[in-house]
Amino acid sequence: MNLTLKVWRQKDAKDKGGLETYQIKDVSEHSSFLEMLDMLNEQLINEGKEPVAFDHDCREGICGMCSLYINGEAHGPDRGVTTCQLHMRMFKDGDTIFIEPFRSKAFPVLKDLIVDRGSFERIQQAGGFISVNTSGNTQDANGLPIAKPMADKAMDAATCIGCGACVATCKNSSAMLFVAAKVSQYSYLPQGQVERKERVLNMVEQMDKEGFGNCTNTGACEVECPKGISLEFIARMNSEYLGASVKSEN
Repeated sequence: MNLTLKVWRQKDAKDKGGLETYQIKDVSEHSSFLEMLDMLNEQLINEGKEPVAFDHDCREGICGMCSLYINGEAHGPDRGVTTCQLHMRMFKDGDTIFIEPFRSKAFPVLKDLIVDRGSFERIQQAGGFISVNTSGNTQDANGLPIAKPMADKAMDAATCIGCGACVATCKNSSAMLFVAAKVSQYSYLPQGQVERKERVLNMVEQMDKEGFGNCTNTGACEVECPKGISLEFIARMNSEYLGASVKSEN
């Protein structure tokens, strides 16, 4: 298929940036979206032009680095997939495709389609971990008494890959779905109980410091999340936060 690409180009964080138009031909419908961008970059290099900078790593829907805003949707028109899992069969011959970086004050553009998601890392560092004494013989994980419904919920929350699609999709640039997934992941497990109160208070505080917007329960984040993280985790985080706030004041 032959396509017209409208790609956001920006030299650095200080540059104003803008859309540039490229024509690309003979794209296989079986190619992934990133493979199509590889073709574009090869074409640009052969023409003596600077290739488009974009993030990628695993290309298996695991790392979340490939996050792009495609035709006004985080990760593009398909559902339950990351950009690297999006295939060109979702488009038609002759289509015009708009490709932009995620837009959020907390995700500043570094270059072209690459944004700085260091804010997510700082939220994780604020409380997205457990401190368990493992000196001596570590207890077999299979020996820990965890009810299956609780374990399933923890695993559902743990599927969050921190891509930022929730932020890019939210009209308020809220990070509540991401933070809720990380908080809930540990709140369901016995290993996460020791730092339960401090975790939610610290992570929410850091989220606010990073400049993310507030959640207004629009639900777009759940729709666009490639891992289908449920809004119910936001409700759980709110409950955790309220409980920790009340007890911390007593």
